Amino acid sequence: MPVHYLETGSVDPCYNLALEQYVLEHFREGDWLLLWQNANTVVIGLNQNTAEEINAAFVEKHGVTVVRRMTGGGAVYHDLGNLNYSFICDVGNAEELTIRRFTDPVCRALAAMGVDAETSGRNDILVGGKKVSGVAQRITNGRILHHGTLLFDSDPAMIEGALKADPAKFRSKSAKSVRSRVGNIRDYLPADADLAQFRERLLRELTQDGMLRETLTDEELAAVRKLAEEKYRSWEWTYGRSPDFEMKNRRRFPGGTLEVRMNTHEGRIQEIAFYGDYMAAAPNTALCEALRDVPLTRQALAETLAGFDIGALFGAITAKEITETILG
Repeated sequence: MPVHYLETGSVDPCYNLALEQYVLEHFREGDWLLLWQNANTVVIGLNQNTAEEINAAFVEKHGVTVVRRMTGGGAVYHDLGNLNYSFICDVGNAEELTIRRFTDPVCRALAAMGVDAETSGRNDILVGGKKVSGVAQRITNGRILHHGTLLFDSDPAMIEGALKADPAKFRSKSAKSVRSRVGNIRDYLPADADLAQFRERLLRELTQDGMLRETLTDEELAAVRKLAEEKYRSWEWTYGRSPDFEMKNRRRFPGGTLEVRMNTHEGRIQEIAFYGDYMAAAPNTALCEALRDVPLTRQALAETLAGFDIGALFGAITAKEITETILG
């Protein structure tokens, strides 16, 4: 079946994320592919605390845009040496949905170029043991957005400078540098190519069953621009106003880091928020509301959590692990 292919025509991260969201929510049929780039940007995961993920002084000095995306996972750095891809299609059987459904075609495309890539961990594509791609997903009304980075020729010094490394992710006492953990695809190509050539080759490999080049109407583009201005450029979306929390518990699990911040009164939750780099496919706003006034007991928390699709909200983090983190 031919793939609907769409280019954003922009390197503005707010516009690109808005266009991606618009396609997910409004184009309800067929398989869609987007290839796009952002100029110097830190993209924050849906459930992350922005202030704790960025090196604010470095970001300001180097004119790096900071924006939150609508998918889970961790913060990533984009520049024009990085190529982003987005798949948008029907979810299908949600119980059989895995990251590999989307990363395997990318790995095969890289293999066709002579690059030995593999899916590893929760959300990584590795080449030569180094991370060249991080991915995330969002499910909305039976449709799924899966998107990922492809580090082709990015500046590792900018990646290292813009992001704060989380020491909990490292086993050694001193955190290894970002530079040692990430790699560029260009370094592994048998024959050198620039990003434009890589993009065309990748597109060819991902659309072997046919491709329909698409464009948006003027009305649709206006809606995208409005979404970019009202949501993705807003301080409220990227940084967010949240109350001061009196309690903070943080744990790291195989499914990612989970941090709980909450206010309590007489043994009941008054306000609660979840942060972390776990692979959420949906926002947890309704759960946070449901936890208001719930007693801080294992049974009460388990009963409340049982009413929600924990996999969609927290990826591989379990209800038991959430309860453990809340209770500290």
